[in-house]
Amino acid sequence: MPAHALKRPTLLALCACVLVAQSMVAAVNLLIPQLNSSGLHPSHTEILWTVDAYVIVFAGLLIPAGALGDRYGRKGALLTGLALFAAGAATSALAHDPALLIAGRGLSGAGAALITPATMSILVQLAGPEHRAQAMASWTLAMGLGGLAGNLGGGLAGQFLSWRALFAAMVPLAAVLAVAVAVTTPRTARSAPARPDPVGTLLLTAGLVAVLFGIIEGPDHGWTSVRILTAFGTGVLLVAAFTGHALRSRAPLFDPRVFRSGGLRATTLGLATGFFGLFALFFVNSQYLQEVKGFEPAVTGVAIVPLIVGMALVPKFAARWSARPRPVVGTGLALIGLGLLAASTADAHTPYALYACWLLVISTGTGLAMPALTLGVVLSLPTHQAGLGSGLGTSAREIGAALGVAVAGTALAGHADFAHGMGPALRVVGVTVLVATAVVVTGYRDSGRPARAASPAPVTVEEPVS
Repeated sequence: MPAHALKRPTLLALCACVLVAQSMVAAVNLLIPQLNSSGLHPSHTEILWTVDAYVIVFAGLLIPAGALGDRYGRKGALLTGLALFAAGAATSALAHDPALLIAGRGLSGAGAALITPATMSILVQLAGPEHRAQAMASWTLAMGLGGLAGNLGGGLAGQFLSWRALFAAMVPLAAVLAVAVAVTTPRTARSAPARPDPVGTLLLTAGLVAVLFGIIEGPDHGWTSVRILTAFGTGVLLVAAFTGHALRSRAPLFDPRVFRSGGLRATTLGLATGFFGLFALFFVNSQYLQEVKGFEPAVTGVAIVPLIVGMALVPKFAARWSARPRPVVGTGLALIGLGLLAASTADAHTPYALYACWLLVISTGTGLAMPALTLGVVLSLPTHQAGLGSGLGTSAREIGAALGVAVAGTALAGHADFAHGMGPALRVVGVTVLVATAVVVTGYRDSGRPARAASPAPVTVEEPVS
């Protein structure tokens, strides 16, 4: 099949998969009140793990899942991911105790880790250089809409249905998506001979999970507590051990020397920065609209819809400027930071129309920066490593998202109530985004194009796999 044979049904099916996977990151947040009063009687810690299990497993497995999809077959990885996602959702829907609910969330997170890099990798393989920017813009839009769909779906389920209904609905939805992928998506060639690296996979996954655990649990246990310091220390040691193993191995999961590319470093930091700001906003937004403005859960889900506008319209224009990402990325990330600073002035008396305008500023920045950053990861790695690139980029997104929630939560904890803490929390996040933006822009070469990582081309296996 020619490299440019990306058809609209394939694009829609792949984008729908990543939208659904991303939606379950945010959806459960609006179900917390209902879970607290449910027959499961979860403790505060069990509620936290119900929220976090999906994110920790999802982000922790992204890089290995992307690399393994490149090696063993991207379509097969995608279909396997959808099956795991559905199995986890069914387990959560039928859970009779908190432990089973948490296990189901983790299993769905493992499925999402296979789904997300596989979808981008297939798009890169099929789109060809001339259509790649538009394909990445569509994929990035699907990621953004996933967060919004999660807020909307969680709000509607929290007000009109039950938390079990939300998880149960994911099972037939995943089945429909699997059929759509099987029918519309062609097989792609494996990038290298299938040589497993179980040691590298275990070291990297365990290291990322430990770091993510520290980030997510830090606000609750204290950043200097023994548990959190142990998590960070363990994570650093495991990632260092993976690096040493990969540098010595003849067939590592991936070569850490790809980070010699300044463009790859800049784009991954940029993706983390954008989602750092965006998910800090998601975390604060739901509480502001419900606790301060008095909105119902369903209305809260709808009230963040202005973020759709920029994400839906701006990427189509941003894709035209893909040859010069430096000003596009700088402008987009700066708008996110400035929009957060503007939102930090909101209080109980702020008209929703004005608040929505600030959301539009943030959404415009997201729509500008994210497609260029996503494409930058692809350009910084050889095409045959597109799955790895997607795993790196999406892992940066999820780590940034976890950090955004953690930083906002820590800033809020230092104040008597949410109404007094929201402004300082968003100001901290907004200033951090602006400082990181300067670092990202500096990381681009003067030509405005990220540097392509130097990597020896592996043997390509032309035999297609599913």
